[in-house]
Amino acid sequence: MPLEKMLSANRVLCGTECTSKKRALEALAELISSSVPALKADDLFQQLITRERLGSTGIGEGIAIPHCRFPTGGVSICAVMTLNNAIDFDSVDNTPVDLIFAMLVPEDADNDHLQNLAALAEALQGTDYAKTLRGAGSNNALYTAAVAPFKES
Repeated sequence: MPLEKMLSANRVLCGTECTSKKRALEALAELISSSVPALKADDLFQQLITRERLGSTGIGEGIAIPHCRFPTGGVSICAVMTLNNAIDFDSVDNTPVDLIFAMLVPEDADNDHLQNLAALAEALQGTDYAKTLRGAGSNNALYTAAVAPFKES
């Protein structure tokens, strides 16, 4: 599923102030919940933090892709957030994180989400894509930059 179908303009936050991984995950849960009322922020946060306890989703180069499953049927949901100040995320390379993509997948989804995670991780690492996202100066610019490489032709 293309990123533009999982991410909406109201699920991006540019230049967010977060002081910890916990606060970043809370902000993402609140952001997603505000655009998908059926998903409660507290429940999402618990799902994200539970997944994070299994192993950090900090993939290196200042990037994290926290993800989890959610019980409500439907389609996968993404959110993206850039941080004004990088935070410790227990990343594989110990680099503080300033770019976070969250991905939520329905519990009954097949393994397509693994392909989506892999495609996103590949796009973010070692390319200009992450640099472009970090350079976005507004929520709208961040959304446009986030979906541009994934638009279906």
